[in-house]
Amino acid sequence: MNLKLAVEFPSVAYREGPALVARLAKGIEEIGYDQLDMYDHVVMGYDVEGRPKSHHSANMPILEALMTLSFAAAVTERIVLGTEVLVLPQRQPILVAKQFSTLDTLSGGRARFGIGIGWQASEYEALGERFEDRGKRMDEAIELIQTCWREERIDFNGAYYNPVAMAMAMEPKPPQGGDLPVWVGGRSPAAFRRVGKYGNGWLCGQVADADFARRSMDAIREVAIAARRDPAAIGWEAMIASPPRPGDSKTKAFYAEPDRVVARASELEAMGFDGVALNATAIFESGARKVEMTLDTLQLLHDRLRAEVG
Repeated sequence: MNLKLAVEFPSVAYREGPALVARLAKGIEEIGYDQLDMYDHVVMGYDVEGRPKSHHSANMPILEALMTLSFAAAVTERIVLGTEVLVLPQRQPILVAKQFSTLDTLSGGRARFGIGIGWQASEYEALGERFEDRGKRMDEAIELIQTCWREERIDFNGAYYNPVAMAMAMEPKPPQGGDLPVWVGGRSPAAFRRVGKYGNGWLCGQVADADFARRSMDAIREVAIAARRDPAAIGWEAMIASPPRPGDSKTKAFYAEPDRVVARASELEAMGFDGVALNATAIFESGARKVEMTLDTLQLLHDRLRAEVG
């Protein structure tokens, strides 16, 4: 079976206007990629006293994930549309259930629900949500969302979201119903438990340690077996390379060197991953500063990956 190829969509494309955002989404599909994913943050914090140092610039442009996926759905026909990852516990879960149900409906059953707990406490605070208990709320939110997708009448008895989910209905259901795929991101034991219990797949992010990948997959399989789920049905996706940190010139050039990209994808396949994601923001950082240049790079990399990896 061919390696699944995903592209994490570059929000920076908005600078060229909505027509070229649409051109990029459609072009990614036309090249032959399997999956188009959106990164999620609503706001980014400045580095101020008393706050942990941010992973990214506060001024990093990030389009709202579900609005952008809906925009992409209108100009595509085949490609799967998902989040990588949606920071679920900082959002209201019944609204998220409705948003993904609508995305799945209007895309003809092409939605994938990629979720994680996030890392930025200041973003949670800005959105009026608690950061400290986000893991427990994440678990309950998954169950509530799947109840909304599956059940005609929603009666949910939970510790965090019960008051908003009694004797309610949500229509239309997503075409994929309760089987709308849930992919969970994270690299902690709690994330592995979440994948094994709830997930159709693991969004690993960037990984270089084959032993870590093996131990993580084994941990996920053990949880799946304990939950009476089929571990063989779980998918595995890793990011080939994320955007570079400031001053990292070696990483910045990564996607401009196709041999390195192909070699990395081969390494990930050997670790057991059946899908890899190319980060189009990192492609922009590597020198493809326009939408057409990004598409040219994605075409070249797609052709090399299909020819040399599968």
